Amino acid sequence: MNLNDWIPLIIVATSLVPGVLIFFLHENQTGVRTALNLTGAVVKVLLVFAVYFGVQRGETYTFRYEIGVDLEFLLHIDLLSLLFATLSAILWLVTTLYAIGYLEGSPYRRRFFGFFSICVTASTGIALAGNAVTFFIFYEFLTLATYPLVVHRGTEEALQAGRTYLWYTIGGGTVLFVGVVWLFVLTGSVDFGDTEALQALAAENETQLVILFWVLVAGLGVKAALFPLHGWLPVAMVAPAPVSALLHAVAVVKAGAFGLVRLVQDIYGVELAEDLNLLTPLAVLAAFTILYGSLRALTQDDLKKRLAYSTVSQLSYIAMGVAIPGVTVATGALVHLVHQGLMKITLFFCAGNIAETLGLHKVSELNGIGRRLPLTMGAFTLAAFGMIGLPPLAGFISKWYLGIGGMEAGQSWIVVVLLASSALNAAYFLPVIHAAWFRSPDREWKIKRTARFLETPWTLLLPAVATAVTSLTVGVFAATEWSPLELARQVAESWYSRR
Repeated sequence: MNLNDWIPLIIVATSLVPGVLIFFLHENQTGVRTALNLTGAVVKVLLVFAVYFGVQRGETYTFRYEIGVDLEFLLHIDLLSLLFATLSAILWLVTTLYAIGYLEGSPYRRRFFGFFSICVTASTGIALAGNAVTFFIFYEFLTLATYPLVVHRGTEEALQAGRTYLWYTIGGGTVLFVGVVWLFVLTGSVDFGDTEALQALAAENETQLVILFWVLVAGLGVKAALFPLHGWLPVAMVAPAPVSALLHAVAVVKAGAFGLVRLVQDIYGVELAEDLNLLTPLAVLAAFTILYGSLRALTQDDLKKRLAYSTVSQLSYIAMGVAIPGVTVATGALVHLVHQGLMKITLFFCAGNIAETLGLHKVSELNGIGRRLPLTMGAFTLAAFGMIGLPPLAGFISKWYLGIGGMEAGQSWIVVVLLASSALNAAYFLPVIHAAWFRSPDREWKIKRTARFLETPWTLLLPAVATAVTSLTVGVFAATEWSPLELARQVAESWYSRR
């Protein structure tokens, strides 16, 4: 193998190696631990960007290792891999900086940052997986790596949340395992993109392929938070804010959504999925989840739980988009993979800042906090407006392409779902914004953290402001050749050029 063949493994290792080394440090070796985390994160970002330009030049990056007879561990970098890997790498770097500030002085930081790095290793492996077997290995690795983060605080509430998380994710993983084994028995270890393998079986195995599809959807739908498999997500919000940010923007839920994209486009293929009448039911289920999540968000007073139900809703835009045939709608779904991550991580950073600076956790407690935390609430406002879909923010770009693409595909009902969703987004975000900026404080704030010149320590403030500004930037400059939208368009066009 040449150097390019080792690159995917090296990208995965840039977070695995620091994570393992951190477990061998003493709890008070803060400087070494911070250096390991940040060095790994920076190297991962640099490698991903270098590979992006290599792929654009036509270079290939594939690592193969034979596990057993006809069973192959495969890492392969394609345009879709790059989209998810770039998101994971950049947001891991930002979240690492945030977590360093958030957990300053807290116990068990060695354990936290060790599993934190391993969690990102699993997410990167999912992004670069070249077949269903490799995807499943990292998918379950992610479950195990995330559990210690969910229960990090060690309280009874955290432990109960961890049990709920395991029941859902291990159950979903078991169902996915059945589906992957079934797929393997039918076709062998199918590489992603090799849709001809199932198409060749369709004539004689139609019923079996339909059942297999829904088994795989059920296994992936737990992490993707599709209704009714979403129940673990709001409960897991007991975890520290950096974990919540990682869960919602990069790791667990995105792994499920990414898996659904691979299932529709790179295992079955749109043509076969259409012939088997699989796409419309998936789109309808996703549309229902969009509206259901938004309605549940309306009733939540706990800020992080409101954001969690918002994720249930927003994440299903991706599933709905890939279940509608067409380049434009697929572009909207894929770019939302990135845009939702930027906006949602901003919102969780801001929720963490509010909790860590003022000790506030509920929407009903936020009257007037824009006066005390103007930059934090400015970032929150930008991200919330993006979620609602106001131009020129990132969320508007996603919804525009989903709506236009739905109409091009003759599925105009998608526009109704998007409009209803945006109205509900406004209904649960605008009261928070109004309370923060236009109401007078109705309580005496108990300051938990202070900073000499800033409203909160810079390690907490900078990540929130940076991701908020980025969500504005990728919207304003969506038409440029280096934007996430352009990469998403290239991926979508590559899918439909295969037909």
